[in-house]
This record gives sequence, C-alpha cells and structure tokens, in this order.
Amino acid sequence: MSWRPQYRSSKFRNVYGKVASREHCFDGIPITKNVHDNHFCAVNARFLAIVTESAGGGSFLVIPLEQTGRIEPNYPKVCGHQGNVLDIKWNPFIENIIASCSEDTSVSWDALGWHLQENMTEAVLELYGHSRPVGLVEWHPTTNNILFSAGYDYKVLIWNLDIGEPVKMIDCHTDVILCITKRLLTTGVSRWNTRQIALWDQEDLSMPLIEEEIDGLSGLLFPFYDADTHMLYLAGKGDGNIRYYEIGSEKPYLSYLMEFRSPAPQKGLGVMPKHGLDVSACEVFRFYKLITLKGLIEPISMIVPRRSETYQEDIYPMTPGTEPALTPDEWLSGVNRDPILMSLKEGYKKTSKIVFKAPVREKKSVVVNGIDLLENVPPRTENELLRMFFRQQDEIRRLKDELSQKDIRIRQLQLELKNLRNSPKNN
Repeated sequence: MSWRPQYRSSKFRNVYGKVASREHCFDGIPITKNVHDNHFCAVNARFLAIVTESAGGGSFLVIPLEQTGRIEPNYPKVCGHQGNVLDIKWNPFIENIIASCSEDTSVSWDALGWHLQENMTEAVLELYGHSRPVGLVEWHPTTNNILFSAGYDYKVLIWNLDIGEPVKMIDCHTDVILCITKRLLTTGVSRWNTRQIALWDQEDLSMPLIEEEIDGLSGLLFPFYDADTHMLYLAGKGDGNIRYYEIGSEKPYLSYLMEFRSPAPQKGLGVMPKHGLDVSACEVFRFYKLITLKGLIEPISMIVPRRSETYQEDIYPMTPGTEPALTPDEWLSGVNRDPILMSLKEGYKKTSKIVFKAPVREKKSVVVNGIDLLENVPPRTENELLRMFFRQQDEIRRLKDELSQKDIRIRQLQLELKNLRNSPKNN
C-alpha cells in the first residue's frame, strides 16, 4: 500500500494576515528601547497605549484608536513613574482604566479621560509592595478590581484595588516570572539551542504532550492563545513573522496552519479584545505590531476568508464579555464562576448592496420612563429573547460607563485642585 499524506480539515487553515494601510497605522511614536522581555503595548476597543522612550522617568502614550496617522512629538503622556515603565495592561471591564508597573518598584492604577490635554503626572492609586523592579501586571479575567503583579524579587502580589492593598503573596519562585497565564503551554530553548514550544497536561506535568521545534533564532517567543478558535499564535521578539497553529484535545494536539511574514522586526505586540474586532470582515484576531526603527504601530488583522455576507456563527462562539462575574470579596472568599459571555453578533454590520427598500409605515410610540412600550413587546422566540437580552446588557454597560466616567471626572478634578493648591504660584 502506498503512503498518502494525511490532511486535517480545519475552518482556520486558510487564515491570512492583512496589514492595515499606512493611514490607519500610528506613526511618529518614540517606542521604548528597553530590552525587558515584554510587549510595551496594550490595546482595547477604545485606546492604544504604548510605552515610550523618555528621560528622567517612565512614560507611556494613550491614543484613541480613531486618531490614526502621525502623532505629534508633544502629545501628552502618562508619566507618573520615576523609573522605566516595564508593562501596561487595560482593565478588561472598564475601558479607561489602565495598570502599569515600573523599575521604580511601583504599580500604578490610572483613570483616563477620552483625550489627555496635558501630561498626567499623578496616578489615581500607587501600590508599593515589591522590593525590586516590577516587570509584569495582569488583571483577573473574571473578577473586578483584582490585579496581579510580578517583580524581580521573584514574588507575585495579588492586589485588591477596592482597598488599595495586597491581599496575598506568592513567593515560591526562584527566578524571574515572565508570564501569568492559566494555559499550560511553554516556550523555551532546547539543549541544541533551538527555540521550541511544549504543550502540557495539567494533571501530569512529568512529560509534555508534545514538543515542537521552531527554529534556531535567539529572540524570545511570545505565545498568544485564542480560546474561542483554539488557535495559537507564535511571534518571536525581533522576528518579522507570526506562526499560527490549532490546538486539539487529541493527537497530534498541535497542528501547524500557516505563517504571516513581514520584513519589519517586531519589538512587541498588542492584542485587540474580541469585542473590538470587525466581525463583518471575518476578523478573528488583531495584532498591533511595534516597529521600533520606524516609530510605527501597525495593525495586523487575522481573517478567515468567507464569501458569505451573513454573520459567521461557527467562528464567533459566545465569548467572555465586559462584565465581571465576581466582586473582589466573593473571589477572595473562595467563590469561583465562569466569565459572563457575550455574543459578537450585535457588532455585525452587513455591507448590503441592495438599494430598494419596501415602504415603511409610520411607527407610533408610547414612551414611559424612556422605554418605548410598543417597541419592547414580549419576545415571541428564543432569538428575540436573546436580542432583547443583549440590548439590555448594552444599556446596563452604557449606564455603568456613564457612572464610572463621572466618578473618574470627580477624581480628576480633585487631583487638579490638589495640583493648583500645591503649585508654586499659590505659595
């Protein structure tokens, strides 16, 4: 019997990377030259944050995503740290809250307005608990106001931001902590000095399920895992390419799909949350690539090629949303809940070419307390119930955002008042 190659069917086999046009990139940014192994970039559905090169302390830029193009040299910065900024992360539940950490051993919690008018020199909350530089911060994925920080003192501190204090310390490590993640996938170097990745069974860590040799380059491999598509993206620091794989529950566990290639080396990569993707273009992942030599941030969209103009439910399952499942007190007392899921269908915008529209009858409305009683009739089907549920979720989120914005504005005014009182002109 002759041997035949075995091809594995996958809906993501033909995923390709699409680089944004130059006018949709962010140009003129003095990206940090720090050699710390991190991304120096954080993205959410509203903002892009980048650690910048600066003298006399650490700073980072916060740019609204629609403000593409060239960034002016005097663009306002967040510059409250006394040492270089080593990591920044957006709060997954409140879009204008960002955490940062620095060589000055501090962790900061900042609340930002839509546009910074001047340099922000004071943080809303400064956290001190590490004895050496802090290289990594991470937000809890399901609990509000729980923050993790890892330092060069080999310790992980768990902070409850409701009280502004550490509530637990993990000090079992004997070397620098490079990542906090729940996925048992590791990157490293083999005994032959080749880069490799390994996938592990959390119930048996004696041997990996699979080891994969990558190449003989020296840059650190950054792994990015998409739990919705079960795709793993590998991007090497200083490389120009991004490899991607599909992870399965059975052998061979790890299947190579394709590779995105670019001649420009990457300093780091930011990743857009799922609710910020363009689902009408079948975009399943989006990177923001830091190109230091050009001072450029380049969006790269990973797209599943589809001809249909309808919403592709098979590539967009329910995904963790922007609502926390737990309060800090609940999580610290031992309660555990799965994330609150959301559908991306509400963000789908169909690009229809139909120009004819049937005549629409004039709609009457009866509005009580801001609710149209005639429009909000009881749902008759499961799909109508889901649509109503998502509309209510969006309205609740909008109202919470308004409340948080008002609280943030109050804090900002208090800081401005404090700055005015302490300014030399008033002394």
